[in-house]
Amino acid sequence: MAPSAAATAFLCFTFWTLLISPAVSLTCSGQKFTKNQVFSSCLDLPSLSSYLHFSYDSSNTTLSVAFIASPSKPDGWVAWAINPKATGMVGSQALVAYKNSTTGLAVVRTFDVSSYSSIVPKNLSFEVWDKTAESRNDGSLAIFAKIKIPADLASGGEINQVWQIGPGVGADGMLVKHEFAAANLQSKGTLDLKNGHSSGSYGGYTRIKNKNIHGILNAVSWGILFPLGAMIARYIRAFESADPAWFYLHIFCQISGYAIGVAGWGTGLKLGSQSSGITYSGHRNIGISLFVLATVQISALFLRPKKEHKYRFYWNIYHHGFGYAILVLGILNVFKGFNILRSDYKWKSAYINTIIALGAISLLLEAVTWVVVLKRRSEKSKKPYDGYNNGQRIQ
Repeated sequence: MAPSAAATAFLCFTFWTLLISPAVSLTCSGQKFTKNQVFSSCLDLPSLSSYLHFSYDSSNTTLSVAFIASPSKPDGWVAWAINPKATGMVGSQALVAYKNSTTGLAVVRTFDVSSYSSIVPKNLSFEVWDKTAESRNDGSLAIFAKIKIPADLASGGEINQVWQIGPGVGADGMLVKHEFAAANLQSKGTLDLKNGHSSGSYGGYTRIKNKNIHGILNAVSWGILFPLGAMIARYIRAFESADPAWFYLHIFCQISGYAIGVAGWGTGLKLGSQSSGITYSGHRNIGISLFVLATVQISALFLRPKKEHKYRFYWNIYHHGFGYAILVLGILNVFKGFNILRSDYKWKSAYINTIIALGAISLLLEAVTWVVVLKRRSEKSKKPYDGYNNGQRIQ
């Protein structure tokens, strides 16, 4: 029995919403802690996909913080620092977390960054207590600490903050140097202790929000709807009872995917204009190629010859070729986007599970389709030998 149009539409809707439901909370407001710590403010920091939760008690100038970020490599480190005298990393007093190579547990150490060539473990120039670190399920690390802000810093109501991520820790406990890409160099700002925001945090929040929207739109369009539409065209059409429902479902998925993809492409252009000096050439070039290929592919709806037309054979070659190119490039670019966004692993895992599910369904439908096609061919091949010719019995 052929799948009903309603069931296929439900399948389309299910995969559409699978990524949207978890991904809408890719901000600090959706983050929880294992010990249920609560902070009065939280910030989506404007670079390196990092987050800061904090509470400030002005009566005793005590700052409680929780900093969350993912290392650039699994065995890497994350750092959050206060710079008492300048706005950059040099001169900062840093809290650094990484996984202990022996125990595998997250630890936190303090470093004095007197220069880029001299980063040594050392007590900070101000009092720090309750220093802990934890590994999170998404692969990120969290630093917790309470800091006594010196009176001269607290009087201004703002402090200079710096954050960073790095690839590893040496056997001697020294930090492996981080990258000097634009995102790494822009990981700094001022923290307003009283009002609970950071310089650039509003613009940073907007960029992070746009990144999340960009990722969701493109994952749903190129990464799910286009593959699902291709599956409908290849497998559901094999069932005669599904004609012409399969065609309209196919068109619905492809046009919806294209519309959402164009919106995602537009947010990508907006992000590019907001991120001067930051270029992801591979991701951008694949995105442009996808937009061009999909635009030509959607045009096929208006240029589709009839089945008996002599050019239908060539049209099929073009349509299938472009379609498979979009599938491969779309899925590839979604994974590139995950790496750029440095999103929590659970979102990447959710998409991987979605692709595995689509692949498993495709294999099952491939087998079913071949059974149906071969059975149909077998029945047709027997018709000339059933003793009848156009309804007349052969004597």
